[in-house]
Order: sequence, then C-alpha cells, then structure tokens
Amino acid sequence: MFEEYGKDSSGEAVIKIVGKLGLEFPDLKNDLQKQIKIRNIVEEILYNYTVTTKETSLVATDTEDKIKIYLDTKKLEGTKDSTIKLYRYNLLKFSNCLRMPLSTVKTGDLRMYLAVRCKNLKQTSTNGQITTLKTFFQWLQNEEYIPKNPALKLKQVKQSKRLRHALSDEEVELLRQACKTDRQKALVEFLVSTGCRLSEVVQVNIDKIDWHEMSLFVIGKGDKERKVYFSVKAKILIQNYLKTRKGNSNALFISSKYPYNRLHGRAIEKEIKKIALTAGFDKSIYPHIFRHSFGTHNINAGMPLSILQQLMGHSSPQTTLIYSEISQDNIKHEYKKIH
Repeated sequence: MFEEYGKDSSGEAVIKIVGKLGLEFPDLKNDLQKQIKIRNIVEEILYNYTVTTKETSLVATDTEDKIKIYLDTKKLEGTKDSTIKLYRYNLLKFSNCLRMPLSTVKTGDLRMYLAVRCKNLKQTSTNGQITTLKTFFQWLQNEEYIPKNPALKLKQVKQSKRLRHALSDEEVELLRQACKTDRQKALVEFLVSTGCRLSEVVQVNIDKIDWHEMSLFVIGKGDKERKVYFSVKAKILIQNYLKTRKGNSNALFISSKYPYNRLHGRAIEKEIKKIALTAGFDKSIYPHIFRHSFGTHNINAGMPLSILQQLMGHSSPQTTLIYSEISQDNIKHEYKKIH
C-alpha cells in the first residue's frame, strides 16, 4: 500500500544486500561511508532490473501489529490526529521496506533504511524520519517488546541555520492596503497583532474573545492554553467583519460561501497568498511569517524575552530566540553609544 520504491522491491533488496555484506565482512559494519558507496553501486546495477520478492508471505514480521498498538497508545496520550497520521505514514513505509521481526532489527539496518529513504529529502525532513524511528523503538523497548533499542545510536543530521527575515513595517502596511474584503483585513490584523500559530487561528471561537480586554485564550502545542492579546485596530476590523459576514458559525474566520464553515489552515494560506499577490510581492508570504515578525518586532522594541516567550507559547526561551533577529538599526545605535 505504501510503496517507497515503486512496484518493484529494489530498495529492499539493496538494504538486504548491504546488510548481508556487513555480516560477512565485520570491517564494513562500522564504516557507513563504504556502506553507502556499495549501496550506490548496487543501485546502479539494479537500475534496469525489476526486483520482486519471493514467498513474501513466509517473511515473519510483527512490525505492522506493533505500529497499530503504538499509534493507539499515542492517541490515548492525547497526540493530535494530524501527528498520528504522519507517524502512521512514515512507520508503514518503514514496515514495508524492512520485512523482519522487530527484535532482529539492528542499528545498521536502520541506517541503511534511512540512507535510501532520505536520499532526496531535506535535512529537516530527514531529522523527522530519524525522530519517528527513535521514538517508536524507544517505546518498543519501554514496553519490553524488544530487548535492545537499535535506534539509540541514531543521530540527527546537522541543519544549516538560516536567518529568517521578518516583514518590515512597510511590507506589513503594503499587505494591509492590498486587502480587499473585510475578512482579509481582519485576518491580516489578527495575525499581525497576536503572533498566533496558524493552527491556533483556525480554532479561535467568537465566544472566547474578551472584547473589553482585547484578549482571548488559544490552545497551542502540547494542548497548552495561553492568553494572547490583539490591538484596537484588530478589534475594529474583526467587528466590522463579523457584522458583514453570513452564517451563524461560532468560528472567528469562516468561508464566504454556504454552509459558511470554519476556515481551515489551507484556506487561510491561500488567502494570505492572494493578498501578497495583490500587493505585488515577489517573495513567499505565508501565515507563519507574521508570527516570526511579531517576535522580531517585539524583541527589537525592548519587550523582555520572558514576556514574549509567554505570549508566543514557547516552553523554552531558546525557541523564542530563534524567532528573533536584531535589526541593523539597533546594532548601529548600540555601537554609536559606545564609540
């Protein structure tokens, strides 16, 4: 069902060939570079061949059963459905490739699987695959399904750090002016003034808004509730939008067509792209860039890190710092104070 390598089983064959060679030649077992080189050679040879498995039904594997139990456990623990769906997708790909009992899986098997699986993936996606396997095998060991955790030695790949540039005041104003509908105006101002995540914006309900205090509670990552605030301008634009929209939904942002359901993440992303296109932007504008801009502008304005951390719903101040960048104007100002 979840074929990773097309209709044939070339990828599985490559992993098993390299794994077998590792058993026959002990020096190869600890030399990942040589394993990868051999893998590339075998892949090149098998490129023009269709490899199919023989007597697949005789291959004993308990992986799919354990995956089901694992996912059921995660659901009971309160893991989001979207996260469980992603775990299922990735783990079934793993199960489809390594048809062997989980108790016999070695670290080398996982490394070779990841080498094939992540061949064309970005560093962040590769680390996501590694994290999925590490948490799954740690759970297997904790539940005593396996005697030893083969994923324990897997390490995350180094990710290149890139500076995320926030929107300038001018760019924010251009986006405001490009808004054509009351919903667009309210949406942009809400994103600008609250710094909410896209998933949090989607879940906002009207009856949870304190109009006097201009605040509301949102549910963030890990089902943690926090209080966020919005500006007077956002209040006026949101109330204008609520007066003109149709339907009786309690959701803050809804579709403009019947049956006027809650606006979901993909629809909000499309709306922001439409506004950016109208404004004439030639760079990517997406909901999360408003959150990053919120963090950056508030830090540069002198807001204490602990307060910003609370407003953004970060469990660690280090995460808050990722969203911040010191403006060149501030650097220049501080330099001139000393020199």
